[in-house]
Amino acid sequence: MPRMTKKPGKLHKMRSPIAASSLQLLVRVGLLIGCLLLSRAQAQSLALLPEDAYFKPFKAHLAPESDRPLLQPGDRLAICGDSITEQKMYSRIMETYLTVCVPEWRISVRQFGWSGERAPGFLARMTNDVLRFKPTIATTCYGMNDHRYRPFTQEIGATYEESSRAIIESFQSHGVRVVQGSAGTVGKMPSWVRQATGTVLDLNLGLLALRNIDIRLARTHETSFADVYLPMLVQGHAAQQKYGKDYMITGKDGVHPGWAGQLVMAYAFLKAFGLDGDLGTIQMDLAGKASTVTGQHVLADQAPGELTLISSQYPFCAEGPLGDDSSIRSGMEWVPFYEDLSRFTLKVSHPKAPRYRVQWGDFEKSYTAEALKQGVNLAQDFQKNPFSEAFQKVDQAVAAKQAYETRQIKQIFHGPEGRADADMAAALTEQVRNPLVRSIRQAFQPLRHTIRVLEE
Repeated sequence: MPRMTKKPGKLHKMRSPIAASSLQLLVRVGLLIGCLLLSRAQAQSLALLPEDAYFKPFKAHLAPESDRPLLQPGDRLAICGDSITEQKMYSRIMETYLTVCVPEWRISVRQFGWSGERAPGFLARMTNDVLRFKPTIATTCYGMNDHRYRPFTQEIGATYEESSRAIIESFQSHGVRVVQGSAGTVGKMPSWVRQATGTVLDLNLGLLALRNIDIRLARTHETSFADVYLPMLVQGHAAQQKYGKDYMITGKDGVHPGWAGQLVMAYAFLKAFGLDGDLGTIQMDLAGKASTVTGQHVLADQAPGELTLISSQYPFCAEGPLGDDSSIRSGMEWVPFYEDLSRFTLKVSHPKAPRYRVQWGDFEKSYTAEALKQGVNLAQDFQKNPFSEAFQKVDQAVAAKQAYETRQIKQIFHGPEGRADADMAAALTEQVRNPLVRSIRQAFQPLRHTIRVLEE
C-alpha cells in the first residue's frame, strides 16, 4: 500500500515540467494571437493616411459613415460654431447650395456663429439663442478654441467631451438631429493668441484628440459626423506640396480659412447630410429621337442638336483661379465637390462625328464623342455658365440674411433689448429677418437656357 501511494507521486513529479512547459507555450501562443488580433483591430479602427513621414504622428480614428439621408423635407437647419462659423463662409456655401441645388427639400437655415466661443459657452446659450427657433437639425463645429492653443491635456479633453455630450443630448431631447462636426487644423502658431504654446504639431495633435472624441460621441449618441479635420490635414499638406507654403487651407492667420478651406468645410457637412448630388441628367439623341431630362428641369423646346430647358434647380457655380486659397474654385481641387454634390450631366447618344462643340448659352467646350456618350458634368466643366449670374444673386441674398443673423443674436439678443425682454427682442428682430428670407426666395427664379451640340 505505501509503495502504491508513492508511485503516483513519482509519476506526478516526472510529468510536471512537461505540463508546465506546454502550458507556458499555450499561454504565449494565446498572447501572440491576442496581440495580433488587437493590433489588427486597432489598425482597422484607424483612418488610412498617406505614406508620408509628415503623417506618422497622427493616429486618426476611423470616422463613422451614414448609410441613409439625414435631411428631411422642410427641415430647419441651425449651423452652430465659433468664429470660423461667424465668418459666414462655409455656412453661406451650405445655405446657397441647399437653396438652389436641392430646392425640393425646402430647407431653411440660420447660422449661430460666435467668435472665440468654446463648447461650454454654446451650451450656456443654446436654449436662448437656438432652441427658441425650433430647429429640426443642427451642425456643430467646436474644438478650435476648446484646445486652447496649447498641447493637449486630459483636462482639456474632459471639459470638451462633457460639454459636447450635453449639447448633443440637449438637441436630441428637443427632437433635433445632430451632425457633430470636428474642428479643422491650424497652419501656423496664431500670433493673436497670447496664451498659445507648443508647436504647430502639438496643436494639431490636440485638435486630433478632440476630433477622436467627436467620433466617440457620434457613435455613442448615434449622430452623424462631419470630418473637417482630416481633409484639411491631408489636403492642406498636398496643397502646399503643389503650390508652396503660402497656400494655406487653414487661412493666412493659420486658423480662419479663406474660401478654399471654407469650401472643404462645407463639403464635409453637406456630405454628412447624405445628399446624392444628382442635380439632373440631360439625354440628347442626335438621331432625332426624343430627348429626355431628369431633376427639376422641364424640356421647353428641342431641335436637332439643340435643347431649351427651364430649370427650377441650379448647379453649384464657383469661379476663381486654382492655386489661390481665397478662391472657392480652388477648394474644389481638394475635395470631390462636383462629383459628389453637383452633377448636372449631359449625355449624347448616336454621335457620328469624332468630336463636338457643346454650347451652353454664351459658353462653349469641346468634347470627344465618346466622352459625350459616357456623360459630361456641365456644372464642373463650365466655370461660367448660364446660371452664374442668377446663382450670385441668390448667394448675395443669403449673405445679407446671415449677416443680420449675427447682429440679431450677438448684439440684440445679448444686448440691452434681449436682457430686458428676450421674447420681445426675438419677435421684433424676426420682423427684420423675414424680408431677408423672402429676398432669397425672390432671387431664386426658374431659369431658361439652351444647350447646343455641334460637330467640330
